[in-house]
Amino acid sequence: MKTVSKLLLICVLLFTLSPDALLHASDRKTLFDKNWKFHLGIVANAEQPEYNDSRWRVLDLPHDWSVEPLPFQKEGVTIGPFSRMSEGNVDTGQTVGGEGWYRKEFTLSGSDADKRIVLYFEGVYNQSELWINGKKANFNVYGYTSYKVDITPYLNVPGIPNTIAMKVVNAGRNSRWYAGSGIFRHVWLIKTNKLYLDKWDTFVDASELQKKDAVIKFSTVIHNEGLQNKSGKIGIKIYSPAGNEVFSTSQDVELSDETPVAASFSIKKPELWSVDTPLLYTAEVSLFSDEKEYDKITVPFGIRTISFSAEKGFLLNGKPMKLKGGCIHHDNGLLGAAAIDRAEERKVELLKANGYNAVRCSHNQVSEHFLDACDKHGILVIHETFDQWQRAKREQDYHQFFDEWSDRDLAASVRRDRNHPSIIMWSIGNEVEQRADEPEGDLISKRLVNTIRQYDTSRFTTIGSNDFWDRRHFTWDKDSYRIFRNLDVAGYNYVWHKYESDHAAYPDRVIYGSESYPKEAAQNWNLVEKHPYIIGDFVWTAIDYLGEAGLAHALELAPGEHNPQFMGWPWYNGWCGDIDLCGDKKPQSYYRDVLWRERPITMAVHAPVTPGKQEVVNGWGWPNELVSWNWKGREGQTMTVNVYSRSPKVKLYLNDRLVGEKETGKENYTATFELPYEPGTLKAVNSKGREEFILKTAGAPAAIRLTADRSRIKACKDDLSYVKIEVVDEDGNVVPDAFFPVKIEYSGEGRVIAGGNAAYDDMESFRSLTPKTFRGRAIAIVQPTEEKGGIQVKVSAEGLPDASIAIETH
Repeated sequence: MKTVSKLLLICVLLFTLSPDALLHASDRKTLFDKNWKFHLGIVANAEQPEYNDSRWRVLDLPHDWSVEPLPFQKEGVTIGPFSRMSEGNVDTGQTVGGEGWYRKEFTLSGSDADKRIVLYFEGVYNQSELWINGKKANFNVYGYTSYKVDITPYLNVPGIPNTIAMKVVNAGRNSRWYAGSGIFRHVWLIKTNKLYLDKWDTFVDASELQKKDAVIKFSTVIHNEGLQNKSGKIGIKIYSPAGNEVFSTSQDVELSDETPVAASFSIKKPELWSVDTPLLYTAEVSLFSDEKEYDKITVPFGIRTISFSAEKGFLLNGKPMKLKGGCIHHDNGLLGAAAIDRAEERKVELLKANGYNAVRCSHNQVSEHFLDACDKHGILVIHETFDQWQRAKREQDYHQFFDEWSDRDLAASVRRDRNHPSIIMWSIGNEVEQRADEPEGDLISKRLVNTIRQYDTSRFTTIGSNDFWDRRHFTWDKDSYRIFRNLDVAGYNYVWHKYESDHAAYPDRVIYGSESYPKEAAQNWNLVEKHPYIIGDFVWTAIDYLGEAGLAHALELAPGEHNPQFMGWPWYNGWCGDIDLCGDKKPQSYYRDVLWRERPITMAVHAPVTPGKQEVVNGWGWPNELVSWNWKGREGQTMTVNVYSRSPKVKLYLNDRLVGEKETGKENYTATFELPYEPGTLKAVNSKGREEFILKTAGAPAAIRLTADRSRIKACKDDLSYVKIEVVDEDGNVVPDAFFPVKIEYSGEGRVIAGGNAAYDDMESFRSLTPKTFRGRAIAIVQPTEEKGGIQVKVSAEGLPDASIAIETH
């Protein structure tokens, strides 16, 4: 057990992004994810210590049972985790919830006898009941809210085992997207003295510069639970991004049950946090009394200024910046909602690599590690807590708890996350029905804003609002002012056509596209670039997600055929992301590259439409085009090629023959060519500058290519390696029309915890070790054990040589 404990502590120390890694590896706060017992289903008396759980499954957290294969598979009804009997239906991507139980034993040591013991749950979806030694210790209703429970009164004396039992209920239709089920984020055990600090009480406000100095406003609360100590001392040390001490101070305090402490000081010539230089300082806060150190915490923070105005737009550190934004949901694709640290960071890396500098967390509090990664890599964040207020969007959703719980849940969000420099706005909701109601909407809006400002006045407030399709007696021009009057910045969902007229009516309003359609990217971005009062655009969505199945689709329909908003079985993926579930770019992402000047020129080829039908692209969809020149069987047929460029004119060549030269539209940067299909090389060239984009017809599948995003990872279950599986021809080109099964095998100090592809409807390949390739690609997600060594992954397919890759764990 000592060896396992040491490995666990080293794992946390090595992997944690934030500078408080040493704290995580201490006895004060330890990861509590290992060796939980789990049972899916209703159980009587499982909260009692004497309950026999010997047949329960043993697992490590984070855990999401909704993404796991259902225990009973019936042909035509279930496939893996998907079921036609799903209560969530298309909302949750055909997955199911239910009731689950978790149990764990732990024993305090003699040194813990006088300690305060707290369990910290980062996220449990959805309603959760916590029992300690047969006594109910807590109830929480909102699956995204992090919460702490002081379990000291329920614990046995050191040396006698304690039993933790957690009941989790994900019932009915309670979400409009895939939420997952269970303890899907980390659990921590926190041990402190009775005289202690709390990181959620501690705020390092570093949002002001005076000349060349940073003004730091520090605040915290000293808690004293029954000790006789009358006086104490707070020590504050600030360390630079390089780890050098740049400031130190201390303050004597008279102690009560709760003693607020505040201090203000300057840091000379600070290194500023920005999206290009995401530099983090660390505050080390120590608590002393009678010359004894009772507690110590470390808080990472960034020094940066933000401001918003209609005249200058959004300024970061005094410099104007347009927000190249994307909305995301919280899931991790094939992993479901399980918030494994590496999966959370990889999402941020994908955003950054594809030109994004901002993300809107839709529509709930995200994991701590996701925000750590935004701090580390330089992604700005709109932090959002609610998708509904008092009015329901789904029968069993959060509306039933809103009146009683919304203030405490919002306060928990702000208190937990306010030290992240990446966060620039707090959002109080998304498309909430009551947004313009009198007086209900006004009162709720004011209340939520006041709750935020109770804990943070350094950032700005916002909301994501749609037009009044849900409130037909209202009109945007007449009634929308009520949505934004209590807020600092106005988020418009799909209402870009009102930007300029609203500015004329409300010249001081700061506007951004809180959601926009992919196919309207140019209209949105042109306005963002044109006007300072429009500060950015957030596409729905940046990354594909589970649930809202088929929200984005392009269908070939005959006259009179119905175009649905969602797609039914077997669709499970929203399919509206710029980036797919495997992390690869979709055609709209190549188009966005041109809009954001990430590439000078790109192109895509539209699939021919069946005669007698027409393509209908729904709001969130994208035309059925591919970044591919593989169209076997279409030889001689007319193909439509869209070339995307900001160059006034572009040329298109096929096999070195000039097809033509055309102007790109000034509004959509697109030149459209039609030409008969002929295999070979298709090349688009800017008429000025000579930049080019090339598509080549791939040959027959000749090999499997494996590429790991990281071939050396930590021997820790919070680290992962994503192994891309590609079917290539003899020249190494991906074969985009390769759709056939591959077999994934592994050995060594790790395992493949999920394999699959990026398809929207291939249920049989989801989380499979024998997935089909989709457009020539699949993926295997590798998780190490806690042993150093190596992991070998082998992938095979009929008629192709096997491929292997080695991943080192250290």
